[in-house]
Amino acid sequence: MILYIDACVRRESRTRRLADRLVRRLAAEREEDCVRVSLDGMLFDEMNEDFLEYRDRMAREGAAVPALEWARQFASADAVVIAAPYWDLSFPAVLKQYLEQVNVCGVTFRYTPEGFPESLCRAKELWYVTTAGGPILSDEPGFGYVRALAAGFYQIPRIEQIRAEGLDIVGADVEAILHAAEEQIDRLELAEE
Repeated sequence: MILYIDACVRRESRTRRLADRLVRRLAAEREEDCVRVSLDGMLFDEMNEDFLEYRDRMAREGAAVPALEWARQFASADAVVIAAPYWDLSFPAVLKQYLEQVNVCGVTFRYTPEGFPESLCRAKELWYVTTAGGPILSDEPGFGYVRALAAGFYQIPRIEQIRAEGLDIVGADVEAILHAAEEQIDRLELAEE
């Protein structure tokens, strides 16, 4: 199953345009189903002590509550595609909230006796798709965070970023920039599942 996490809020999102193309290609070549999770308008529980105690208790009991279902869905995905526009050197806050819900000890990872995170996820690849009105000044706060989480906690071996930037610069040929990113998607070497 391909898990498509859509953190785009605009109806005519350029990021979603690119991510949709990637998801269609992955699904067609692998003959896999895709599950789309739209984060637009989603409200998450506040991450405080009470919520964490509740979530941990529900995880121990094997309960089916939304916070754990998102984590279980993430853990069972064969591939993950994240569509997240580049905002304020990072990504929309709702993506961070979602990732906090997904990062559950005992569901998506566990700690080894030596204290290191060990993946409980199936995904062999994570694709991070982003667009920016200006230049992407640094990958670290946005894609870098997702890459560190995916590599460190979930041990996803292939973590790739697809990006189109400079879209809102006066005089930019927006369609040419997006077309170049679409061509990059079409040329990607995809691993066999």
